[in-house]
Amino acid sequence: MGARPTGDASSGRRRKRGPPDRPPPLTLTLQVSRESLFESVPNFSEGRRKDVIEEISAAAGRAHLLDVDADADHNRVVVSAAGYRERLVSGLMGAIAAAVERVDIRRHEGVHPRVGVADVVPIVPLGETLLEACREVARELGEQIWRELNVPVFYYGHGEKTTLADIRAGRAKPDVGGPALHPTAGAVCVGARRSLVAFNVILYEMDLVAARALARSLRETAAGLRGVQALAFALPGDRVQLSMNLFRTDETTPSDVITELRNRGVSMGAQQVVGLCPAIAVNSAAAGRVLEGRLAAAAARAAAILCLKRGGEEHERLASRISREAAEFAGLDADEDAILAGAERAAALIPVLRAAQVHDDELELMLLVASQGLRAAITAATRAVYQARVDALDARLSSLA
Repeated sequence: MGARPTGDASSGRRRKRGPPDRPPPLTLTLQVSRESLFESVPNFSEGRRKDVIEEISAAAGRAHLLDVDADADHNRVVVSAAGYRERLVSGLMGAIAAAVERVDIRRHEGVHPRVGVADVVPIVPLGETLLEACREVARELGEQIWRELNVPVFYYGHGEKTTLADIRAGRAKPDVGGPALHPTAGAVCVGARRSLVAFNVILYEMDLVAARALARSLRETAAGLRGVQALAFALPGDRVQLSMNLFRTDETTPSDVITELRNRGVSMGAQQVVGLCPAIAVNSAAAGRVLEGRLAAAAARAAAILCLKRGGEEHERLASRISREAAEFAGLDADEDAILAGAERAAALIPVLRAAQVHDDELELMLLVASQGLRAAITAATRAVYQARVDALDARLSSLA
């Protein structure tokens, strides 16, 4: 994805990150629904027409919409949504149907590889959800896409033999439907995977040939950085972009990539996180794009609507307060002070909703998973500074789980 500048190569977090200070594992057994929570990050081949992007994202809003990130250079929009299985599949089907109706792959122009108008639809586990459960959702979604939209589906990712590279290179046949692709919609790639970070860097003083060589050398498959997939693109304005997926965020983060590039003497410009970034991997480019912050924001927005439906002056005041919280969650900064505060506020909102009798298992689980994810990003150095606060947060999370 392309050129929204959100950081630069010299910026970083206000407190240097060390190893995460992980809290004891929590098991959701008592007060929270056992139903699994999922995220999906579908990529659609439309990043320029505002009305089409709005139609796709509005349909995705049948699930809990976390983010919409469009890029004109790649002519691609990345949508992030979350929810229980049924809600998420409904939102994805609506968004895919909108893309099939409004986008013609034959007329698509953009630098990013693609096989269809709803190009890639990953299903990602949140909280304690298992990858195998994500694969089941992916299979259910794939069958529904073919049955209702007549668009062939490739399966990739966890439990599948085919990779996205195989599919895009024409080395695979559709798993559902086909073998011919849809004349205007192409095909949809659906699969289960863990959370990753899509991270781009503008390269200075480097032509496309050299940038592609750099990208190849960074890949895990070339004995580069662990968990890195990399490509290089020429963008309008004589810009060259290094575009990466970081799929082992516990081993390689955006900050690790920047350090590696600096060590190689690479001259860099703007950094960009595409979509959302798990808190455990954030750097300055992820400010306002923290996955757990957006998850808490979506839960808070939905809770505010429930408060308004309850009616009465007290619930209206609570709805107003929760709406303000949602805005703060959505814009959560990428430094550890903000992340700790976000974890505290997300955890604190759960008993507030219970006391107001605005109870919803899905929203409660979203807030709990958000708080746990933010807590997992707190380093030992930060805990040493805020020992009492972190201990209190751990105690609250244990009481909620």
